[in-house]
Amino acid sequence: MAEKTYTEQQNIKYKKKLNELLDILPDFCTQYFDSLEFNKQPRTKIAYAMDIKGFFEFLIECIPKFSSYAMKDFKPQDLEKIDGTDITRYLRHVKLYKKNGRDITNSESAAKRKLCALRRFYEYYCRYEIISFNPTIKVDMPKIHEKAIIRMEPNEVAEFLDNVESGNKLTKTQLQSHEKLKTRDLALLTLMLGTGIRVSECVGLDINDVDFDNDRIRVIRKGGSESFVYFGDEVREALLNYLEERKNLTPDEGHENALFISAKKKRLCVRSVELLVKKYAQTVTTVKHITPHKLRSTYGTNLYQESQDIYLVADVLGHKDVNTTRKHYAEIVEENKRSARNIVKLRKDWQCIKGDTLPLLCGRISPFIILIILLI
Repeated sequence: MAEKTYTEQQNIKYKKKLNELLDILPDFCTQYFDSLEFNKQPRTKIAYAMDIKGFFEFLIECIPKFSSYAMKDFKPQDLEKIDGTDITRYLRHVKLYKKNGRDITNSESAAKRKLCALRRFYEYYCRYEIISFNPTIKVDMPKIHEKAIIRMEPNEVAEFLDNVESGNKLTKTQLQSHEKLKTRDLALLTLMLGTGIRVSECVGLDINDVDFDNDRIRVIRKGGSESFVYFGDEVREALLNYLEERKNLTPDEGHENALFISAKKKRLCVRSVELLVKKYAQTVTTVKHITPHKLRSTYGTNLYQESQDIYLVADVLGHKDVNTTRKHYAEIVEENKRSARNIVKLRKDWQCIKGDTLPLLCGRISPFIILIILLI
């Protein structure tokens, strides 16, 4: 039997997780999640299920009329017993609450996502006339305060990669494994900084996804679409050096095709890459919180500054909507607009004509035009 791709393995994992959540949720919820089968990715459905589960937990814990309920007791008609005030209280609740003795907090964007999930949930049952009204539409979406994009400056990128290669500023403990893994680490991080791919796309790469004939990799994008991303000479060299070492590795069964292998001979996971980036980023800056996504932002910034083409950046980064790209790089777009403010000249050329250059131009301009200029 052929080895399943990383995406196939992840989808199986997500489907199992969704089934576990559906076993916990009220039975009528299965109908809603079945309706999402072909228009939402497995990971998205899990996020929705987690949010809906959290909503029912809130109702049991905080709304007196449901205090005697168990999760499975809820019926569709119970959704009509909730009003806009309850939804507002829910949004306030998710900002800070306790679970298993721990404080759980949610950002503005997380609260917005939870309300979006709840609206979709209610909309489904209203559309099929299982319930008669949707209280979530009475509540305004949480306002999102945009944060500045954190990215690495060119000198930081250079130092970052130098430290990956040399082990400079690593602790004694970190240096113990550095020599063995530095070629892999350099290839992986050079690839991310040189292409802007997502960390999930990176760990999902198989060896045969790398095409050196065309200097490109095949990635499965967020949402499941397939795309080719091209890389430059620095990435090519780092990948070739790593693949020479990769030939001598014997991965565990089921991980034979994975491009990036852990010290335990398994495909690297997202969490491992996050820790890898954190380790090397701390050798460069302790002020900026550098994550794999910040490497993506760094690449997007550099590409836009060099190309001045927001549509190219959107395509390379895999954004379906250019407005997503524009939103993330609005600061740079605005700076370029500011820099261009003096490109178009209005009266400068005419001032030159009236000034010292007039004698030089007299032989090229008709006497009638010269007379008009002198009379101005």
